[in-house]
Amino acid sequence: MAAHGKHPLHHDPIVTVTPNPALDIGTTAAQVVPEHKMRCGPTRLDPGGGGINVSRVIHNLGGRSIAVYTVGGPTGQAYRDLLEREGIVGRAVRVAANTRSSFTVDETDTGRQFRFVLPGPELREPEWRALLSAVADDMPIGGYIVPSGSLPPGAPVDLYARIARLAREKGTRCVIDTSGEALRAALDEGVYLIKPSRRELGELVGAQLHDEVEMQEAARELVHTGGCEVVALTMAADGALVVTANEALRLPAAPIEAKSTVGAGDSFLGGFVFRLAQGNDVTTSFRTAVASGGATAMLPGTELCHSDDVHALEAGLTPIDVTRERRPHS
Repeated sequence: MAAHGKHPLHHDPIVTVTPNPALDIGTTAAQVVPEHKMRCGPTRLDPGGGGINVSRVIHNLGGRSIAVYTVGGPTGQAYRDLLEREGIVGRAVRVAANTRSSFTVDETDTGRQFRFVLPGPELREPEWRALLSAVADDMPIGGYIVPSGSLPPGAPVDLYARIARLAREKGTRCVIDTSGEALRAALDEGVYLIKPSRRELGELVGAQLHDEVEMQEAARELVHTGGCEVVALTMAADGALVVTANEALRLPAAPIEAKSTVGAGDSFLGGFVFRLAQGNDVTTSFRTAVASGGATAMLPGTELCHSDDVHALEAGLTPIDVTRERRPHS
């Protein structure tokens, strides 16, 4: 496989998995109003979707990964062309239906953002099995695999759990970013790291989480029951919390003026995994994660973080140890 960039940084191998990619279309309008033609500004096209965005962020930070993803129809061809233009090494699994699109409009008069997410194409059983086969072929032994994003219609709810099982058999650390039953099934299988939101974490433990103490306890419960080793909890403007068996670390959101939230969570995960793959500890990786998410949020539309911005934000971030005394476990 060709390396990204002239001098790629050394790190453990990383593979991302995107069952439900989306061609991200971004533009601007003065105001979004019903029943009127809205004259839009320049259009930006980006290859989006959870795992693909993680791969793009890793590339932007000087690393490399293999992106396994589904692709179909005319939209899928445009999507694949954009990926190749960015220099992302990929393994495209052909499907019959057209790759979906997502549409983002930034309202310039108010600063509000409108996001329209179209449904993904339905995968037939031979197609999602072909995706699993591609994942098995590219499983990065001793590295990291990152299945990320929603599951398309037709895919089994345990698709990510099946990938987690393959990863465990190969000695690969599995990093999951999804929600609902797909996340629960993966936790039942056991993974290395998950990145839930506050709401998603509450759904996993069956409780509403009102403050940081409750969030930390809920995350620790998942770690102690063996579902995962690391919980990286993202809390939007309130920053992020990382919990392992031995510590809890807290960071406020990066001090930026947010212009778009598109891809910020994927950027957080991309920065985290990339630093881990370089051999850094959780603290250092957490700092890069928050900086990467912030560096994306400060950009308009569907653009993802720039390396210089990430490095500048990293310098001002110091994770705080907020580990609380553990409750006794029987």
